[in-house]
Amino acid sequence: MDTGRALAHRMHEAFNGDNFAAMPEIFAADFHSHPMGTTGIEHIQASWHAMRTRYPELRTTIEDVLVEGDRVAMRSTVRGGLDGTIMEIFRVADGRIAELWGVSTLPPRE
Repeated sequence: MDTGRALAHRMHEAFNGDNFAAMPEIFAADFHSHPMGTTGIEHIQASWHAMRTRYPELRTTIEDVLVEGDRVAMRSTVRGGLDGTIMEIFRVADGRIAELWGVSTLPPRE
Protein backbone atom coordinates (compact mmCIF):
# COMPACT_ATOMS: atom_id res chain seq x y z
CA MET A 1 0.00 0.00 0.00
CA ASP A 2 1.45 3.38 -0.95
CA THR A 3 2.33 5.91 1.74
CA GLY A 4 -0.55 8.34 1.07
CA ARG A 5 -3.20 5.64 1.09
CA ALA A 6 -1.68 4.06 4.21
CA LEU A 7 -1.66 7.44 5.99
CA ALA A 8 -5.33 7.99 5.14
CA HIS A 9 -6.23 4.67 6.74
CA ARG A 10 -3.93 5.21 9.74
CA MET A 11 -5.48 8.64 10.35
CA HIS A 12 -9.00 7.21 10.41
CA GLU A 13 -7.97 4.22 12.53
CA ALA A 14 -6.35 6.57 15.06
CA PHE A 15 -9.45 8.78 15.20
CA ASN A 16 -11.89 5.87 15.49
CA GLY A 17 -9.73 4.16 18.13
CA ASP A 18 -9.00 7.28 20.22
CA ASN A 19 -5.33 6.62 19.53
CA PHE A 20 -4.02 10.16 19.89
CA ALA A 21 -0.54 8.78 20.71
CA ALA A 22 -0.25 7.71 17.04
CA MET A 23 -0.62 11.28 15.77
CA PRO A 24 3.14 12.11 15.66
CA GLU A 25 3.61 9.10 13.37
CA ILE A 26 0.80 10.29 11.08
CA PHE A 27 1.16 14.09 11.06
CA ALA A 28 4.31 16.15 10.52
CA ALA A 29 5.41 18.21 13.53
CA ASP A 30 4.63 21.39 11.54
CA PHE A 31 1.35 19.99 10.14
CA HIS A 32 -0.87 22.77 8.77
CA SER A 33 -4.66 22.53 8.63
CA HIS A 34 -6.09 25.04 6.18
CA PRO A 35 -9.71 24.62 7.40
CA MET A 36 -8.67 25.21 11.02
CA GLY A 37 -6.06 27.85 10.10
CA THR A 38 -3.59 26.26 12.52
CA THR A 39 -0.13 24.76 12.46
CA GLY A 40 1.04 21.99 14.79
CA ILE A 41 -0.25 18.61 15.89
CA GLU A 42 -1.59 19.94 19.19
CA HIS A 43 -4.43 21.77 17.41
CA ILE A 44 -5.71 18.68 15.66
CA GLN A 45 -5.27 16.64 18.86
CA ALA A 46 -7.46 19.15 20.71
CA SER A 47 -10.05 19.13 17.93
CA TRP A 48 -10.22 15.32 17.81
CA HIS A 49 -10.41 15.12 21.59
CA ALA A 50 -13.28 17.65 21.71
CA MET A 51 -15.22 15.80 19.00
CA ARG A 52 -14.71 12.37 20.58
CA THR A 53 -15.63 13.72 24.05
CA ARG A 54 -18.83 15.32 22.80
CA TYR A 55 -19.75 12.43 20.49
CA PRO A 56 -18.22 9.23 21.94
CA GLU A 57 -19.94 7.04 19.32
CA LEU A 58 -18.53 9.11 16.45
CA ARG A 59 -16.84 7.03 13.74
CA THR A 60 -15.53 7.76 10.28
CA THR A 61 -15.54 5.46 7.28
CA ILE A 62 -13.34 6.00 4.25
CA GLU A 63 -15.41 5.73 1.06
CA ASP A 64 -12.85 6.76 -1.58
CA VAL A 65 -9.11 7.43 -1.67
CA LEU A 66 -7.30 8.79 -4.72
CA VAL A 67 -3.54 9.27 -4.75
CA GLU A 68 -1.60 11.42 -7.19
CA GLY A 69 2.05 12.02 -6.37
CA ASP A 70 2.32 13.56 -2.91
CA ARG A 71 -1.41 14.43 -2.76
CA VAL A 72 -4.25 12.29 -1.41
CA ALA A 73 -7.94 13.02 -1.95
CA MET A 74 -10.36 11.26 0.34
CA ARG A 75 -14.13 11.11 0.83
CA SER A 76 -15.35 9.86 4.20
CA THR A 77 -18.66 9.47 5.97
CA VAL A 78 -19.15 10.38 9.62
CA ARG A 79 -21.75 8.71 11.84
CA GLY A 80 -22.56 8.72 15.52
CA GLY A 81 -24.26 11.96 16.50
CA LEU A 82 -22.53 14.24 14.03
CA ASP A 83 -23.45 12.79 10.65
CA GLY A 84 -22.18 13.94 7.29
CA THR A 85 -19.54 13.68 4.60
CA ILE A 86 -15.96 14.98 4.65
CA MET A 87 -13.86 15.68 1.57
CA GLU A 88 -10.16 16.12 2.33
CA ILE A 89 -7.01 16.60 0.34
CA PHE A 90 -3.69 16.25 2.08
CA ARG A 91 -0.06 16.57 1.11
CA VAL A 92 2.45 13.96 2.21
CA ALA A 93 6.04 14.90 3.04
CA ASP A 94 8.66 12.63 4.61
CA GLY A 95 6.08 9.90 5.22
CA ARG A 96 3.64 12.08 7.20
CA ILE A 97 0.65 14.31 6.49
CA ALA A 98 2.13 17.80 6.21
CA GLU A 99 -0.81 19.87 5.02
CA LEU A 100 -4.58 19.37 4.76
CA TRP A 101 -7.49 21.08 3.02
CA GLY A 102 -11.07 20.00 3.59
CA VAL A 103 -14.79 20.68 3.38
CA SER A 104 -17.68 18.87 4.96
CA THR A 105 -21.43 18.64 5.28
CA LEU A 106 -21.10 18.39 9.07
CA PRO A 107 -23.14 20.92 11.04
CA PRO A 108 -21.15 23.84 12.47
CA ARG A 109 -19.80 23.39 15.97
CA GLU A 110 -21.67 25.15 18.70
